[in-house]
Amino acid sequence: MSFRLRVDPILCDAHGVCAELFPERISLDDWGYPIVESAPIERDLLEHARRAVAACPVLALTLERV
Repeated sequence: MSFRLRVDPILCDAHGVCAELFPERISLDDWGYPIVESAPIERDLLEHARRAVAACPVLALTLERV
């Protein structure tokens, strides 16, 4: 089973916490909104992804099964 990150652009307020916690897969655009790679998350990075999802202050970042 594999997972990937998904960001809800309507909920996101561009806090940037996700990119700080998971820079391997999340970067920020010029306005501070996340750019999330669509590739599945490798097993060794899954805990980092979960931590970034849990830290999102507006719950805009989710981890979904592929």
